[in-house]
Amino acid sequence: MKIRALLVGLLATAAAALGTAGTAAATPASPGDVGTMIVGGTNATQTYSFMVSLQNTSGGHFCGGSLIKANWVVTAKHCVQGKSPASIRARIGTTNRTSGGSYVGAAAIHTHPSYDMALVRLASSVTQTPIKVAASSGAVGTATRIIGWGQTCASPGGCGAPVTLQELNTSIVADGSCSGIYGSVEICTGNPGGTAGACYGDSGGPQIKMVSGQWELIGATSRSGGGSTCAVRPSIYEDVPAFRSWISGLAGAV
Repeated sequence: MKIRALLVGLLATAAAALGTAGTAAATPASPGDVGTMIVGGTNATQTYSFMVSLQNTSGGHFCGGSLIKANWVVTAKHCVQGKSPASIRARIGTTNRTSGGSYVGAAAIHTHPSYDMALVRLASSVTQTPIKVAASSGAVGTATRIIGWGQTCASPGGCGAPVTLQELNTSIVADGSCSGIYGSVEICTGNPGGTAGACYGDSGGPQIKMVSGQWELIGATSRSGGGSTCAVRPSIYEDVPAFRSWISGLAGAV
């Protein structure tokens, strides 16, 4: 699940390598080029009711997302910037991106003015259980998990998006390990063994941590933390709890 390819296909090299938010405001990704997959992960060991596959109208996966309310999804700005709600479909609550779960369209897209964070309002509510936004992302060393349908190989276009959801156990590492990180609103996430992490197609997808036996959302996959391709360096995730006020202003309290 070389997840780090998460942003949009090596944006141009490093930015393209994972998504693209080289600056505070993420660079828009090209349609069909967005997305990163988890490299070095395994097939999902459970069904994550909140996991979202953002797709085009033909069913092609381009990014991940997290259901935080019955009709609201958190994702990365670069995943949806420049797209219209009518061009987006969301498959929710299944480990198979081609079937199962709920399948619904989008009604509205809201992008943060400065950072790689976005909300998608669904055209209708779904029955899947949303994930709770954590009180905080956690300190360096916090155990986390990333999940997604991004490429499982580090080479751009070297392999297609897996049909089965992938997962990888990771941890929060020091901000200094990620180049270009905005530490107050972003998380630097380790790449186990130096060969595993998010990749193309994982962008926008969740980084989660276990709290009292329940998964809570801490991050949304954004971009590489310095590598020229997936999984060779730590990755950068938007710190979802840091955006609580912005999210609540649009979707209601979280």
